[in-house]
Amino acid sequence: MLRLPDSRTEPDGTAVIRVLSYNIRSMRDDRAALARVIRACAPDLVLIQEAPRFFRWRKAAEKLARAAGLVYVTGGATAAGPMILSTLRAQVERTEDVLLPRTPGLHQRGFATAVVRIGGVRLGALSCHLSLAARERDVQAGLLLERLAALGVPYAVAGVTSTSGRTAGASGGWRGRSPMPGRHGRGAGSSPPRPVTRSSGSTRSSPRRAWKSSAAVCRTACRGYGRATWPLRRTICRCWPRCGCRAGPAHTTADTHHR
Repeated sequence: MLRLPDSRTEPDGTAVIRVLSYNIRSMRDDRAALARVIRACAPDLVLIQEAPRFFRWRKAAEKLARAAGLVYVTGGATAAGPMILSTLRAQVERTEDVLLPRTPGLHQRGFATAVVRIGGVRLGALSCHLSLAARERDVQAGLLLERLAALGVPYAVAGVTSTSGRTAGASGGWRGRSPMPGRHGRGAGSSPPRPVTRSSGSTRSSPRRAWKSSAAVCRTACRGYGRATWPLRRTICRCWPRCGCRAGPAHTTADTHHR
């Protein structure tokens, strides 16, 4: 097995930096084993995909960092999944979480970015999880290249970038293909949608999708049932009275039917 060099700083100021990319699947697997693997790799930076994003996600990220002997840098729910951890060797200069334009019906995607100084070297880091849909992934790849160029320093980038869900990584010399004009579903020569930079946010389904969901519920679930059958959420039945729902135009349906 090829042994990678240990991280160190040379007398002339150059540094050997170990970077680990890891898709942790929202920490659904053995968390103790996850921390042991990260410790065994002895990285300076960890570029994580599919970090916890929901209830108490900050506490979960803190526990993972502590168990692996690292510290939290940026990302998580504020970047829709990507996250960056580091050792105390890295001095964080700046961080930025970017939420990418979202296609209705698909997952929200984003970038977790940071610029750190290790020894006498400044290094940019970007963790990402691009869309599994080809057209949206092409647009996100172009935004990824723009974000890397905006860092202004040598960089390391890693993330899930293919339809098979495999993880890829590259260093500062990496180049990729920008999306062609007119391939964004907005007419030839139009510009791709711009990313939104913010700390946190929520997503809402489109009205058209909500209408289809409510119609499907009426045809399959609410016919012949009363108001007390689905007590979880009150929704307007837009296809009433064609569906024959006994509860009327404002009946109660389960939230799980609208996902």
